[in-house]
This record gives sequence, structure tokens and C-alpha cells, in this order.
Amino acid sequence: MKTSDCDILIVPGYENSGVDHWQSRWERQLSTARRIEQQDWDAPVKEDWVKRIVQDVKRAKRPVVLVGHSLGVVAIAHAAPLLAKGKVQGAFLAGLPDVERPGFVPEIDRAFAPIPRDPLPFPSVLVASRTDPHCDYEKAEDIAYAWGSAIVDAGDAGHINTDSGHGPWPEGLMRFAGFLKHLG
Repeated sequence: MKTSDCDILIVPGYENSGVDHWQSRWERQLSTARRIEQQDWDAPVKEDWVKRIVQDVKRAKRPVVLVGHSLGVVAIAHAAPLLAKGKVQGAFLAGLPDVERPGFVPEIDRAFAPIPRDPLPFPSVLVASRTDPHCDYEKAEDIAYAWGSAIVDAGDAGHINTDSGHGPWPEGLMRFAGFLKHLG
């Protein structure tokens, strides 16, 4: 699949993705990419975030590929059973946060936990870091297995965001291109 064959929906996490974040860069670089805008980035409510994902997928004119980061990954997992069958062709996910961890960001709606464990109804890949302060690699690996997602070990990559040096993230863009090719 080529980027011109699909609508690429960017799903940022808590506090949105800033201008230098890899998601924002991809949105600018890929002509068919656009961000799913949430009502409140700073006090996320699961029901609102899931509803917005479902609405934007429904409005898409072409097959959809989701690109999630952080809390956006968890929101995609919650939205997955509500999405029109066959509309989403795949999901490229990075930086899963452990919203089940005690004391996780208090501004985040507790309803994001537990993380769904049902298989995702579309092909997916989860990129996880061994040094992510928001999720142990083993937890990400377990979740990927439950979802039926391919797991990619990003090594020492922090939360795979601007703070960890992943503004441009060319390796991620190459992996995304490979993922699209795999989708057909």
C-alpha cells in the first residue's frame, strides 16, 4: 500500500504531539496524513477520545492506517471493536504507556485502564523501547502478543518522543514504509 492509497490518521497521546515530534513531522511530510484532534489533550477522557477516533475513521474517504503514540495507542485499542469492519487496514503504534501502573499521570481518565487485551481486528505493529519510563518492555511485549501485533524492539529509545531525541525519527518512518508495503 502506498501513502496515496490510504488516509493516515495520526493519533497523538496525552498533551498532544508538539511541532517537533515525529508524528507532527510525518503529518507535514505525508500528504494523506492528518491528526485526529481531541477535545482535551491535557485531561483526556477515554469515552471522548474513543468517540473521536471512531468518527474520524468513519469520515475517511479511503482505507485508513492509524499511527498512534503513547495514550493514543491505548485509545486505538479501546476504539478497535467499534470501528467499521474492514475500514482500518492497519495500525502503526509506538510508545505504549502502562496506564495500569499505580500513580500513572493523574490527569488521565482512569477508564483508559485496563488496557484491552483482545486481538486487534487489523494488522498492527507495536514499537517499544527498553528504556521507556512509562512502560516496561516486557509489559509492552505482553500487550503486543495479546493484540496479535508484531513487536519491534527499539532498544534504548526512551518514550520515543522529542524528549528522547525522536523528533525526526527516520528509523520509524522507514519502519512505517515497510509496514505499509506489507499491507499490500
